[in-house]
Amino acid sequence: MYLDCYRLFRCLPVRCFQFVGTNYRRLSTPRAEYNTLCPDPCSHQERELAISEMLDVEAWGEAVFRDVREDAPDLQVMEKLAAGRGWLVRSVSTDRAYAIDTRGRFEDYLANLGRNTRLKLFNRRKLLADGGSIELQNAWPNRVDEFFELLNRFHRQRWGGDCFNGHSLRFHKQFLRQVGEEGGAPDLSLLTCNGQVISVLYNVCYKGNVYNLQSGYIEDFHRKIALGTLHLGYSIESAFRNPGVYGFDMLAGTGKNDNYKVRLATLSVGLQSIMLVRSPLLKALYRLKDRLTSG
Repeated sequence: MYLDCYRLFRCLPVRCFQFVGTNYRRLSTPRAEYNTLCPDPCSHQERELAISEMLDVEAWGEAVFRDVREDAPDLQVMEKLAAGRGWLVRSVSTDRAYAIDTRGRFEDYLANLGRNTRLKLFNRRKLLADGGSIELQNAWPNRVDEFFELLNRFHRQRWGGDCFNGHSLRFHKQFLRQVGEEGGAPDLSLLTCNGQVISVLYNVCYKGNVYNLQSGYIEDFHRKIALGTLHLGYSIESAFRNPGVYGFDMLAGTGKNDNYKVRLATLSVGLQSIMLVRSPLLKALYRLKDRLTSG
């Protein structure tokens, strides 16, 4: 946790307590999900004491906790503490994260998908192979710069801007090095056709789970092939085939045109971002704001 001090509307001083790696109002940071204040295993009493002590350390006016699992006991503890101390509790945002349990057979997983989803994820491989020699390569650790250049290029074509700027790129490269040092396995997946990279997936395997962080691909490669979904299919199959992997996590967020993750997932969990407000002035302002926005 850290304390971010700034002036709201350039006049009102705010002291915001929040997770390291997140920023509620001032900075754009890489998204961090499944955040927690007290790591498991931890008894309820230990959790309540740890969170209480943490919130008593800093002289904050508001505290923002981003992307906490809705079933996390941290939320209940914070709501109880807030009720007892007269703090305001506000919902900042809600989202849903999607994952696939890969401990079964890949063939059974495919069989349970809808026909159109199975076509996009797996069956179009034959059509792709008809177009040339298909290969999967891992750009880690020798082609990292090339990988991120391709990811940014594909994002510019699809979204109109880079996926990661210079500061973000430095963060992600350092993150990948640290993950490797801590026993994780970066998989900067390149899907190539006749030697040309047509799709990239930014995956990281850590403690038995593969996390899909980003993706990018050539938009108009083939009108019958959804390259992003097809590439995901290769990575999902690899997770199923690996006995040391139990899950493939697609995290929160949706696609540009639809929520493709809901059709691929076998598991999902809600994420909540909440704010605790201790400052009397901020409590009054937020109550007024909430009253006005609710009509």
